[in-house]
Amino acid sequence: MLMIRAIVRPAKANDVMQGLLDAGYPAVTKIPVVGRGKQRGLKVGDVVYDELPKEMLVVVVPDNDKDFVLDAIMINAKSDGDGKFGDGKIFVSKVEEVYTISSGAKEEEPVTIEESKEA
Repeated sequence: MLMIRAIVRPAKANDVMQGLLDAGYPAVTKIPVVGRGKQRGLKVGDVVYDELPKEMLVVVVPDNDKDFVLDAIMINAKSDGDGKFGDGKIFVSKVEEVYTISSGAKEEEPVTIEESKEA
């Protein structure tokens, strides 16, 4: 399993979440965050904003779904045209174990929306 964390513009977060839902991945954690990228913030006149608001979206998926999920995020998070500085970043990392708190059960793989419809 993989954890995909996408840092996106707040105005694009709902588009990304809808794109993931449409792609069959309804389980997303959305966290408001602040930070800055390589550009070191934003200067407007004499004022420098070195911490900009973003949203972090977190989803856990089977390894073989990585490219599909990355495409869904990138398509929906990119600014109009070819994109702009500040559109965000995506981080992918391995997930070793997942447990459901209510039951204490260890999950082997996250269930996609298609699999849950079959059950």
